[in-house]
Amino acid sequence: MHVIGTAGHVDHGKSTLVKALTGTDPDRLREEKQRQMTIDLGFAFFNTTNGEEVGIIDVPGHRDFIENMLAGVGGIDAVLLVIAADEGVMPQTREHLAIIDLLKISTGIVVLTKSDLVEDTDWFGMVETDIRITLKGTVLEEKPIVRVSSLNGEGIDLLKSEIEKMLAQIPPLQDYGRPRLPVDRVFSIQGFGTVVTGTLSGGSLRVEDSVEILPSKTTARIRGLQTHNRKESIALPGSRTAINLSGVTRNEIKRGDVITLPGLFKPTRRIDARVEVLPDASTIIRHNDLVKIFLAASESVGRIRLLGKERIDTGCSGWVQVEFENEVVADKGDRFIFRRMSPAETLGGGIVVNPDPGRRYKLNDQGVISYLEARLHPSGNEVLFNFIEDARFVSMNELHHARERLGDSIDSDLLDLESRKRIISLPEKSDTWFLTSSNWNQMTQKMMNILREWHSRFPLKPGMSIDEMKRRIGINDEIIQSCINRWISDGTIRHNGQFVALSDFSIRYLPSQVKKLEAFEALINTKPFNPPSVLEIREMLGPDLYQSLIDQEKLVQITAEIVFRDVEYRQMIDYVQMTCKEGNNLTVANFRDHFASSRKYSLAFLEHLDQKGITERIGEVRRIKLKKQGL
Repeated sequence: MHVIGTAGHVDHGKSTLVKALTGTDPDRLREEKQRQMTIDLGFAFFNTTNGEEVGIIDVPGHRDFIENMLAGVGGIDAVLLVIAADEGVMPQTREHLAIIDLLKISTGIVVLTKSDLVEDTDWFGMVETDIRITLKGTVLEEKPIVRVSSLNGEGIDLLKSEIEKMLAQIPPLQDYGRPRLPVDRVFSIQGFGTVVTGTLSGGSLRVEDSVEILPSKTTARIRGLQTHNRKESIALPGSRTAINLSGVTRNEIKRGDVITLPGLFKPTRRIDARVEVLPDASTIIRHNDLVKIFLAASESVGRIRLLGKERIDTGCSGWVQVEFENEVVADKGDRFIFRRMSPAETLGGGIVVNPDPGRRYKLNDQGVISYLEARLHPSGNEVLFNFIEDARFVSMNELHHARERLGDSIDSDLLDLESRKRIISLPEKSDTWFLTSSNWNQMTQKMMNILREWHSRFPLKPGMSIDEMKRRIGINDEIIQSCINRWISDGTIRHNGQFVALSDFSIRYLPSQVKKLEAFEALINTKPFNPPSVLEIREMLGPDLYQSLIDQEKLVQITAEIVFRDVEYRQMIDYVQMTCKEGNNLTVANFRDHFASSRKYSLAFLEHLDQKGITERIGEVRRIKLKKQGL
């Protein structure tokens, strides 16, 4: 699944083109229909001939709404630069193209709309020549130009074919276990509550996931997911996604907020970045200039602190540290646009190199600049380190497949990085996984927070299941056991084979529960092999206390009606093991007589062992299955 966006001057037919491609009018606001002009973002989708779903974000072209346009283009895979054949390149064509170039959206098509209004072939030639001149030196320089008429349908099928060829060259987005959905729309639906939309990247989200809304750190739960008006249980990276949230009101979320899993991202008021100023910007950038920053779907005010120089001239680039008035959510590699406060104008863009530097730098600290250069243009084993950091988890097998990019010294570089404690390794039976120490510490802290919350919510449970832990942390089956082994080795958690818990956690019963347990033990001790029924014990202990004993394996339920304490359960298995040596037989009667139990309990227990594959019945006797002798 891919998402493409429109771009171009006002009234050049972007929305009409989207309707011709998808059958959906992206202009949803009453004011847009009255003014026949796009004001805010619009959304639609269509299927290619090979069945791929393609989302389209339609953006406003008028200069008064350029900031709404910026909220939509940050997450797109490709762009349709729309230019009307009867007018050619116009001011917002150039500004939108500059934004596309600054964001490095290098996949796209130039769509020459309203071709039905032009009959002069020479005019087409002049317009297309002017377009080629305008595109020169930009990311769209060599992209195809397709003539269409959205009104009569001419060229639409050709455009769809070109879109299909274009998208086939874009690799699918990877699931790195770091889902992030920048919110570009928030609304409420009666009977459902709060709904947000955006383009998901970095990982998957699932129904019932607990999520964090950043930068406010508000928590919520995913009640439902939709992709292209279709209900889903899981949303994959690269999809246009609508999330129905519970536990949060419409007023607690705004455009630009980020929906993610708890603990993955940290809001910040400071980023390190490399920026470039547009050649035709009306002003240079000076130290401490105040600008508007557009990052993903967010809009923030930030102060640009120049590093190593006092100014950045038009057409030039430099290192900066941006200090925001309010917290933002950023990740390494994110691209952003900055604009002049007043009068509004796009001045340039940049790339985030360090999303959370933590401190303010001295302006001429050459060590800082060298560090940032290494992050942006790594050499030596920094290439490998950054590769591991960006992937979050990477296997030895994957590293060797990337040898052409990483070089032939992978093995020695790994040893060096691990010896300096910059990375850690997690051995598996068939492979070894690597991640940075920073990512490991971050994930460990997230795991501890998850377990701490779980122990608080469920004080009678011995821990959390591995499947639940895996889902909440957001790592896959191949890695979770290695992580658990490492945490056990570090003394952070313990694992009883079924549940994981913090190493310092223990179940502590309330005085009232202790009394119930004492009364229960006294009752069982009178007839340990003829215990009360499951229903009676549940009524005596209460469902939570009963389940706690089951989870701790202090009680073993063998049928819907019969349960034994673990002490008696082991005694009965030991008896079966001792009696049923190879060639020896066991009957219900001698089992019953040995434990002074009833036939009901004896038969139920022996049938339980049959079902577990420990014993087998031959006529009226039972014997141990040879393959199960080691009980």
